[in-house]
Amino acid sequence: MKLTSAHLLLTGAVELCGALPHYDSPQQRLAKGLSLTGKYAKDNPYTPGYSDPHDHAIDAIGKGLDPRPWRNGDGATVLGPYNRDRSRQSPDMIRPPSTDHGNIPNMRWSYTDSHVRIEEGGWTRQTTIRELPTSIELAGVNMRLDTGVIRELHWHKEAEWAYVLEGEVRVTALDYEGGNFMDDLKKGDLWYFPSGVPHSLQGLGENGTEFLLIFDDGRFSEESTFILTDWLAHTPKSVIAKNFRLDPQVFAHLPAGEKYIFQGSQPGAIDQERPSGKHVKKSQYQFTHRMLDQEPKQTSGGLVRITDSTNFPIAQTVAAAHVIIEPGALREMHWHPTADEWSFFIRGRARVTVFAAEGNARTFDYVPGDVGIVPKNMGHFVENIGDEPVEMLEVFRADKFRDFSLFQWMGETPRRMVVDHLFAGDEVNGRKFWDAVRDAEKDEVKQPGDVDDDAEE
Repeated sequence: MKLTSAHLLLTGAVELCGALPHYDSPQQRLAKGLSLTGKYAKDNPYTPGYSDPHDHAIDAIGKGLDPRPWRNGDGATVLGPYNRDRSRQSPDMIRPPSTDHGNIPNMRWSYTDSHVRIEEGGWTRQTTIRELPTSIELAGVNMRLDTGVIRELHWHKEAEWAYVLEGEVRVTALDYEGGNFMDDLKKGDLWYFPSGVPHSLQGLGENGTEFLLIFDDGRFSEESTFILTDWLAHTPKSVIAKNFRLDPQVFAHLPAGEKYIFQGSQPGAIDQERPSGKHVKKSQYQFTHRMLDQEPKQTSGGLVRITDSTNFPIAQTVAAAHVIIEPGALREMHWHPTADEWSFFIRGRARVTVFAAEGNARTFDYVPGDVGIVPKNMGHFVENIGDEPVEMLEVFRADKFRDFSLFQWMGETPRRMVVDHLFAGDEVNGRKFWDAVRDAEKDEVKQPGDVDDDAEE
């Protein structure tokens, strides 16, 4: 039988229809950008009929949901342009908790939005007060060096603290007394160079390295670094020759400008490369530290490692905590009395509410590669809203890590005072609260207990 074009088109249409998804399934409706209706609406928090008086976190990425500005019956649909990916990353920006209030400035930045400077065998991007105006006390630089690639000899006005995110890196430095320092670092290791200390970095191993640099001034710019080749390129060769007691022709082919990041030769072992001249001496300072090799504090909901001047003495202006928050757990409600928190999220998905007094509070959501700011003394928490652990760094311009725990504070306060504040006229719940906090245990990352928070009040 000879089929006409009409037959073929009709047959294809029937087959295509048979393969089409059912648009009344929640997955397909969401994939098409359609709202959920009928029997599915009650399970979708972004519909007018959904009620959540306790403002639970929503993992829009994990659940494949498109956040909409509906909350407990209030709000409306979005008719204009809609960025689905950004909305899923920050669901509490689209539908903030009912407890948010006021005009707190932005406390979130993604390195994805930072300008990338691409060089030979590497790249760099930064988050400073220019990208994130609330990043006042600290600035951050994310840098990648492939194997053998060098971040050339340089120094800064600001102190430099760093955390190795992946791979291996060699660091070299010269201390204030003229002693040289060399070390090879791996993932989870730190270095710290005080202001003015000259140093260099080089990627090692098969894939080189990627790291996070922290500088103790939010106004820092990676472009303002003092670089060896840049200095020599702007110094008369007669002066360079006199300085090194050599003929000017020796310097005829110096680089015309900064090299910054460039492919170098493969390094040998430290013992083979260590300088050995007549007046060379080894530094008595320890500029590096193995943060992830520290024994962590085991909490009910995760792990905490703190590195500051008490266990890394050279680091006098930067302190940090490495925190693991298990799914469903909470970095407890707390505040930092002496320094702003500059957070970097390595993995997982989290939400943070910043309480700024005067009735002001704002909630932010974070994914890997994001930076978060919490100004000193502002109350906050970090809640894991995803299905994998949150791994984050809390970094401070301070010599020591300090925080106050709300839970501990309540237990260290007389019972009568606590009950009068929070449970006047409610003796039963006041007793329950006191029984929960009376031991004043500081549990930095909490795994919540078995509580039915949907029960009738």
